Amino acid sequence: MTDRKDELAANLAKVEERIAAACAAAGRAREEVTLIVVTKTYPASDVRVLSELGVRHVAENRDQDAAPKAAECADLPLTWHFVGQLQTNKVRSVVGYADLVQSVDRSKLVTALSKEAVRAGREVGCLIQVALDAGESARGERGGVTPGGIRELADRVAAADGLRLDGLMTVAPLTGEYAGRELAAFERMMDLSTDLRRAHPAATMVSAGMSADLEQAVAAGATHVRVGTAVLGVRPRLR
Repeated sequence: MTDRKDELAANLAKVEERIAAACAAAGRAREEVTLIVVTKTYPASDVRVLSELGVRHVAENRDQDAAPKAAECADLPLTWHFVGQLQTNKVRSVVGYADLVQSVDRSKLVTALSKEAVRAGREVGCLIQVALDAGESARGERGGVTPGGIRELADRVAAADGLRLDGLMTVAPLTGEYAGRELAAFERMMDLSTDLRRAHPAATMVSAGMSADLEQAVAAGATHVRVGTAVLGVRPRLR
């Protein structure tokens, strides 16, 4: 375990250097950007080591993996983010441990999250997932609502019992006009965030950027970056 802790500490230090350098280049304070470590496919023992190293935000994208891991780490001072496409039949389980759901992209999901949050006596933070590769009426390849659908869905979240509208999330698109243009994609997200905050001033969170493009996300103004591989290593293949 000492070897693994040393490995994670070294990786975390490199990521921290990258974030700090990106903040400096953008004229931003380091405190403006929160690191979320994406721990999917990695064991609870890694989550525990990350907590010892000072990580406070972790993310998962599959409930069947996340639920037992979160239960095993329930004693740790962590904020759990759910970042995967979420089926309504998994909502009850996810609401049991997730502090924020970053992948809200349809009204049916808002209804299900609200029902289960009220039942559990919890307040769950929600981010509207935005698909920058979607046409005006379509959803993105990896989930998400078209930019034109943000306002209606945000209003639904804000009005729903047990839910808190925290902001927006996106993944740099692989197709469409922003493919290969991560900085432009994230700048578009910041414009969408500005529009959203006119109606919902408290929805200030913008989750964007991953291991390969966190610098562009920080340059654009993202408040949270989601980093997995750069901290934990190349993921095992999912069976």
